[in-house]
Amino acid sequence: MAETDIINKGFDTRPIDMQPMWQIMFQAPEEDIDRIFEAITGVTPLPQGRTDRNGYRAPAGVEYYRPREGAPTGPEDDTRHRPNVDEMRFFIPRDTNILNEVIEAIYAVHSYYEPVITVTEVLRSQSKGLDDKDNPHRWWNKGGDWQTQ
Repeated sequence: MAETDIINKGFDTRPIDMQPMWQIMFQAPEEDIDRIFEAITGVTPLPQGRTDRNGYRAPAGVEYYRPREGAPTGPEDDTRHRPNVDEMRFFIPRDTNILNEVIEAIYAVHSYYEPVITVTEVLRSQSKGLDDKDNPHRWWNKGGDWQTQ
């Protein structure tokens, strides 16, 4: 396979399949993230292996913007600085129907009239489910408060 085909076709190793996916990222005030994520999982379950509702939330940053003519708040001269804006990332198959539904779900429940949403072509890992239950590096073979006593 030519290197340029890898991003479109993926590849596999002994334990992992690298699958072509779209990574979706959106930014929102931290109090909106869970509501938006619920709307997304109403469209697609976001599966990965034997789990679903998979996403990654990066903690708060500061968003910069300046409303211009036509903005609902009206134009302003100063740049606003909104604290506590998180980023949420997740993966979907490269299916334009799912992509359209996800974008529309985000927009429908987002508090912004101009939400920041990006779509990036990526390869995402998918375990082949090898029997490595005794691997000392796996989280289930380490102590922790997640274990039931």
